[in-house]
Amino acid sequence: MDEARLQAIAQDTERCVRELAEAAGLKAGQLLVIGASTSEVIGRRIGTAGTTEVAAAIYAGIEAVRREIGFHPVFQCCEHLNRALVVTREAAERYGLVEVSAVPVPGAGGAMAAYAYRRLQDACLVESVQAHAGLDIGDTLIGMHLRPVAVPVRPSVRTIGEAHVTMARTRPKLIGGARAVYVLEPEEREPEKRV
Repeated sequence: MDEARLQAIAQDTERCVRELAEAAGLKAGQLLVIGASTSEVIGRRIGTAGTTEVAAAIYAGIEAVRREIGFHPVFQCCEHLNRALVVTREAAERYGLVEVSAVPVPGAGGAMAAYAYRRLQDACLVESVQAHAGLDIGDTLIGMHLRPVAVPVRPSVRTIGEAHVTMARTRPKLIGGARAVYVLEPEEREPEKRV
């Protein structure tokens, strides 16, 4: 693939991640799950033509925003590893995630997860997460790894390469009924007591 196309993939990915981070109010330490089919990005059927160079371009776009915000990227593996996820050990420990034993490779895990596993600092594989937001490049179905109430976010970039892009943020469940209050008004707050 030529350098101009790879750069466009990186730029489109970065734009999507920035838009999602803004819409989700993504903060340092929160989880962003990414599912990416590099095969779909190059116009092939998912799982048939994974490419490390496309994975590197996608990773670069994500990393540009991660460095600024400080979220934890979480990369979903393919079905051959039961959609396990690549994370840093720091994130796994912080969120109490269950580690599993496997090393993703392009043929079992996918090119994106394999690339991320080798680039993230102290990477490990975990069974599942409940991420604060998600980016799906190529219809990889990341919904199982989002918190329970997912809200679609419409990206300005609808495709990365040839792959369809879907994004979601999450929010806490609204519990209660007609009498429930979801925001504390400023006048209802008690003044801070000094000790």
